[in-house]
Amino acid sequence: MTSLSILDLAPISSGGTAGQALRNTIDLAVRAEQYGYRRYWLAEHHFAAGVAGSSPAVLIALVAAATSRIRVGSGAVQLGHQTPLSVVEQFGLIDALYPGRIDLGIGRSGQRRAELATSGAPVTPARVVDGLLIPEPFDWSVLAKHPQLALQAALLQQPGATTPDFAEQIDEVRAFLRGTHRARAVPGTGAEVELWILGSSGGQSARVAGERGLPFAANYHVSPSSVLEAVEGYRKAFQPSEVLAEPYVIVSADAVVAEDAATAGELAKPYGLWVRSIRTGQGAIPFPSPEEADAHVWTDSDRALVRDRIDTQFVGDPDTVAERLRTLQRVTAADELLVTTITHAHADRVRSYELLAKAWADQP
Repeated sequence: MTSLSILDLAPISSGGTAGQALRNTIDLAVRAEQYGYRRYWLAEHHFAAGVAGSSPAVLIALVAAATSRIRVGSGAVQLGHQTPLSVVEQFGLIDALYPGRIDLGIGRSGQRRAELATSGAPVTPARVVDGLLIPEPFDWSVLAKHPQLALQAALLQQPGATTPDFAEQIDEVRAFLRGTHRARAVPGTGAEVELWILGSSGGQSARVAGERGLPFAANYHVSPSSVLEAVEGYRKAFQPSEVLAEPYVIVSADAVVAEDAATAGELAKPYGLWVRSIRTGQGAIPFPSPEEADAHVWTDSDRALVRDRIDTQFVGDPDTVAERLRTLQRVTAADELLVTTITHAHADRVRSYELLAKAWADQP
């Protein structure tokens, strides 16, 4: 059976605090282990009032300490803001305490932002592929030029610093882990860390993962329009390595599950308003309540801004969402699925994951 895993952003709900969000993350991780999820990944986000996960390594250590079996990792460390050595030392330190359970997922979002600012998205119509919606792509070029994002990018790096080529950084991370680098990372060298590359397109991330024979995570939940391009690019570039003999892909999806479709729809109401906050450049706001979402007056431009994410969020009763996830798995030929769920109330999020795990195990 294809495994289910979890991607957690440590969301802060409206009226809540970062401390509450982090305690919720640890609680959910403990429950996810009980429910049978394979991995628990933490995302890296900065300058977002609604997200507490600014330091994946710190949060991974806390989650690993609270659990005993589930794999814990990053989805993903933004390598454009750190050196390969600092990343290997952080994850090597965690692995020294929890050997064989730590995943180091790496992304190039910092570098990719600069590319997106110089080119618009190709205009391709929405289509359905074997039951899976591939929406019209979101044009990231306007958001990537937002002055607030430029300020944030500058604050994340030392003055005058430039980010090396992503492939070179990955090779340096691998050299530190293998012990083939001229310098030795302590801790880090020889760590039993599972290295992953995350990507939203068939570009450099997919190629680097494939050419180096590493596992690859494709983002249907962030960039649903390009998920097929991403997995195809990875598989096309794949070369067997000491890590993998064949390609290995995990695909992400947003989902909200409740006992019935009406309840799930109510819980999912705030998602569009939350995505809107990200895509207008203000950063993820504290996750609204359904009542706060109802109070927002939507314009046509608002709806267009978030349509691809709303249309590709899997919302409903357990069997319905499980079936839609199986369609995603079939169309992408994913080896695992990575589910991310955000609701205003923590109990609803926990229940969503519990119901999904049971439905997934019960379906043939």
